[in-house]
Amino acid sequence: MAGNKSYTIVEYFGGDDGYRCGYCKNEKGNFSHGMWSHTMTVQDYQDLIDRGWRRSGKYVYKPIMNKTCCPQYTIRCHVLKFQPSKSHKKILKKMSKFISKGELPTGQDDGEPMDSVCGEEGPRELSKVCHAEMKCVAITDIQKEVAECPTITEAQKEVADAAPTGSESSRKDPVSVPDGRTTVTAPKPGAGMGADPSRPPCRKAKDLRKERRLQKEQMRQHADGVSSIVSPTPPTPTQTNQTKTLEDFINESLPDNFSHCLEVRLVPVSFEDPQFTASYQQSVALYARYQMAIHGDDPSECSESEFRRFLCDSPLEAEYSPDGPEVGYGSFHQQYWLDGRIVAVGVIDILPTCVSSVYLYYHPEFASLSLGSYSALREIAFTRQMQKQSPKLSYYYLGFYIHSCPKMRYKGQYRPSDLLCPETYVWLPIERCLPQLENSRYARFNQDPDAGDARVLKDVNRALVLYRRAVMPYAAYSRKRKGSSDETEVQQYASLVGQDCAERILLYRA
Repeated sequence: MAGNKSYTIVEYFGGDDGYRCGYCKNEKGNFSHGMWSHTMTVQDYQDLIDRGWRRSGKYVYKPIMNKTCCPQYTIRCHVLKFQPSKSHKKILKKMSKFISKGELPTGQDDGEPMDSVCGEEGPRELSKVCHAEMKCVAITDIQKEVAECPTITEAQKEVADAAPTGSESSRKDPVSVPDGRTTVTAPKPGAGMGADPSRPPCRKAKDLRKERRLQKEQMRQHADGVSSIVSPTPPTPTQTNQTKTLEDFINESLPDNFSHCLEVRLVPVSFEDPQFTASYQQSVALYARYQMAIHGDDPSECSESEFRRFLCDSPLEAEYSPDGPEVGYGSFHQQYWLDGRIVAVGVIDILPTCVSSVYLYYHPEFASLSLGSYSALREIAFTRQMQKQSPKLSYYYLGFYIHSCPKMRYKGQYRPSDLLCPETYVWLPIERCLPQLENSRYARFNQDPDAGDARVLKDVNRALVLYRRAVMPYAAYSRKRKGSSDETEVQQYASLVGQDCAERILLYRA
């Protein structure tokens, strides 16, 4: 994946101060750990989001789950097993009607934008503060330091006696791709054989009438002692229709005869990419319009600099791998072009095992099309397409699931899905987690009392530090550094990112 010269470089800020919650509006109730990422490999970010971290621009944060007012649980969807629900099909049909007939539906949209309100308001404000107050060398200087520093192996030799060796393991699960579908029309039942299974079920009242009629006939007690009417048993409908795939419904939502033309383009977030630069100003204007209309932002809060910092600046380095997707890994914008103009943009990260949804903004004029839910369905289909190229890329991350905020529960409708246990960092089906969340805002989903964090910090001395243009384990840094000890802070950071990441990510120390 990443070469030997690719590093993740972060500055840790802790998480002592509370800030405004975008869900319950508590002014000081939201708490999270945060760090500024100057650069980050996609594998390191994959490992971090699998420990409850999330990025907002280059600011990476992790909610303090047992302290924050609205706990935010990482959620992922199994894309190969996903089947659209009735409401999802309704949204796709609504889009089909709009494209074919040109009629916008009336009423409110059914879904929420694919972002977390708190992830937008809280950490965005924190990142501005942290970035403004940073008194460290520029990113170009840090990269220069890494290029000139001794190799990690050489630095570790200096403290080989104080740093016991560890092991690292990975697991790949084989997956399969669903084929097409075959449709067989089920025969309609004959007269007196019960309700038509193709129609909505209505047998309950009918069966009751039959039972009453049978009872009356039996009371007549014919001479032969046999009832003249035998209650017919309604046949059990046989499911002969193979279930349609998500792709089938999406293709049906894009008819050949149309009044509008909808096109989805994947553009890497890079000012060196001609498609990105050509559509940049249109994206900026759309973002500002969305923020002011949907979230009530002031114009100063959705300026070009805010757009660039929030949705264009990404710590992820573009990477390519022989066993990865053709487009590579990194940060991308999925642009929805309607009749030659951008009407929505989904910001996504393509990572080694998932597509992670970062944000969505759209033209308020098309809110009734449920573009939040529609784009999520398109991103699930896109993830399935990527999985055909890279078998291990089989999950779609929807950000955070906040059960205490009813408006954010819609993310649990994309099933099958898992929630991440905030203590043991194992995934459990959402169906097993919801009863616990009904009783308590914060819950440990793993029911094994003996289970713990498999990647828990074992030795802070092995955590890597970037100090004075050299990469070294913390044990070497602590001997070189003069002044008060920062072991408590480094130990907290290493425990949050896990031992594996602590031994790969460079923690910048001034």
